[in-house]
Amino acid sequence: MIDYLLPFAIVAFAVMVIIRVSASEHIKVQLLLDWVPAILLAYIIPAIICGVMDYDFNKHIIHQLSKDLLIPFTILVVMSSMTLLELKKVGWKPVVVFVSGSFFIAVFPIILFATGHFIPSLHEWLLTGDQWKGLITVIGSWIGGSISQLVLKEAVNCPENVFLTILIFDNLLVNVWTIYMFQFIKRSDKINKRLGIYEADIPDAISVSHVSPIPRILMILILISITVINYYLNLSFIFQIISLSILGLYIGNAWPRWNRKFALQISSVLILIIMSILGLKLKFENLRLDYVLLSILGLWISGHFIFTILVAFWLKVNMAWVAVGSMANVGGIATAPAVTASYDKRWMPHAIILAVLSMATGTFWGLCTIWIIQQFIT
Repeated sequence: MIDYLLPFAIVAFAVMVIIRVSASEHIKVQLLLDWVPAILLAYIIPAIICGVMDYDFNKHIIHQLSKDLLIPFTILVVMSSMTLLELKKVGWKPVVVFVSGSFFIAVFPIILFATGHFIPSLHEWLLTGDQWKGLITVIGSWIGGSISQLVLKEAVNCPENVFLTILIFDNLLVNVWTIYMFQFIKRSDKINKRLGIYEADIPDAISVSHVSPIPRILMILILISITVINYYLNLSFIFQIISLSILGLYIGNAWPRWNRKFALQISSVLILIIMSILGLKLKFENLRLDYVLLSILGLWISGHFIFTILVAFWLKVNMAWVAVGSMANVGGIATAPAVTASYDKRWMPHAIILAVLSMATGTFWGLCTIWIIQQFIT
């Protein structure tokens, strides 16, 4: 009985520690979290405990419960926390710039596979150790955020050692990229003048709803009921993700009293729980720092940046939207508004809307990329 409950206790301990640490206002703690975020801590803390105590929970039922119930439930909660009703107020040009950035992120692994037909060493690297599966999780991270990354990891069955390497390099690169985007957006007006872009591109103001939300307990009961029904329908994992994503978006946008703020709060904890469960299978001895991967990630994000600049120049849209769109993709709902505020605080709500769009579409971009790459492999 103790052996059965032990992994649940380890996961609960890890999540409680991370929540406590994240709530700290100590400068050194916040600096640590800037470079080692909560989601990475959630992955490595259980792994450290299992490694020190020589535990092996690879075949424990907790992993099946996570895939069958927790991940579908989290997808439903996350998607119900999003609203896309205000998207039209951002303006079509900024949205096109943003989508072009998402498109490049999703299509880059396909370009790598196509290039691999002419460069055998690249083709071998992609297939050896299932490195390409790690790249799929990057799509989820950069476009959809943590939950999309976790879903795509399960969808392609990405090896734990590859996933850990991706998490480390991804976190390092995103932090460096955020710093660069802060500098770029501050200089965007000068860049506009040099490129002959004179449009103001001031988006419409976004109104804040003051409708009283439904009771939290009712929300939870609705979400649990849908998840249980989904479980007994016994659908394929991919079909579950797609259907629950669409249903969650519908609930969050069609129900004015839906408490999206509470749903977002729940989802942040659920993501930590899922990551901690995955950490139970992690073996540090399998970790290796792949500098080919680091080079590919650097080329990937640079290509994303250059492509969105070209699209913005073609549309004659304010170059500040390149940084806003890039951070809405790569940085997400936490950092996109912060970078945007350094240019114009009036744009912060629009950055959040684009980040929400990123969260809503990340999994779908990744699934499309998986399907195309599988055609290359077969």
